[in-house]
Amino acid sequence: QVQLVESGGGLVQAGGSLRLSCAASGRTFSSYARAWFRQAPGKEREFVAAISGSGAITYYVDSVKGRFTISRDYAKNTVYLQMNSLNPEDTAVYYCGARGFMSEVVTITTGYNYWGQGTQVTVSS
Repeated sequence: QVQLVESGGGLVQAGGSLRLSCAASGRTFSSYARAWFRQAPGKEREFVAAISGSGAITYYVDSVKGRFTISRDYAKNTVYLQMNSLNPEDTAVYYCGARGFMSEVVTITTGYNYWGQGTQVTVSS
């Protein structure tokens, strides 16, 4: 059974940092793209960042460029999201996604076959 488990969320003050982790089990995703999305209350789930299967290509939504960094550890089958200079607009439940068969980055939710349960990130002003 495939599982994606996010961790690392929490409460942080504006300007602070958090690192999210998403560990996969049940199969390896070493060849396939991974991504982070987020969903704030009353809003749709939105793309945040993605990394290609090779790790050579990363892509970010404009609002997090220069503040967030996505990376992956193939040995641990884990993807990370380092979040710096957080602001209250970053408050959301963060979800990791994994493509089942494709290595290319996409920014839409339907492009990802597997999802974690989400981890709450709250940034206070």
